[in-house]
Amino acid sequence: MSKFQEALDKYEAKMTELGISFDSDLLKAVTKGCGPAIYNRDASTVSCSDSSEMARVKNNFLIKKLGLADSPALDEALTEACEKMGKSNPMKYRAIFYYLLVVKFGKQSVYA
Repeated sequence: MSKFQEALDKYEAKMTELGISFDSDLLKAVTKGCGPAIYNRDASTVSCSDSSEMARVKNNFLIKKLGLADSPALDEALTEACEKMGKSNPMKYRAIFYYLLVVKFGKQSVYA
């Protein structure tokens, strides 16, 4: 099994554990879009308590990658994704976090 498939299986299991229904093809595409970050322990997760990281996700992913305009709705979506993944959950995987944001804003076409 490839390292990519191992990571994808881990993300699918985590989403099932969190009770989040998901589209396997979209999750795979979002995971691929994360690139080599999924193989690095630190880069593969998102820290919701780190305001500078949340600002990077907002700027680099929501604004640049998804093409959204900066607004309070972006900050609200980040907070919502953090809550959906569980405040006490230390393993907020970047691919799942991004997946939730893609679905939230209906930007699945970016990964088509």
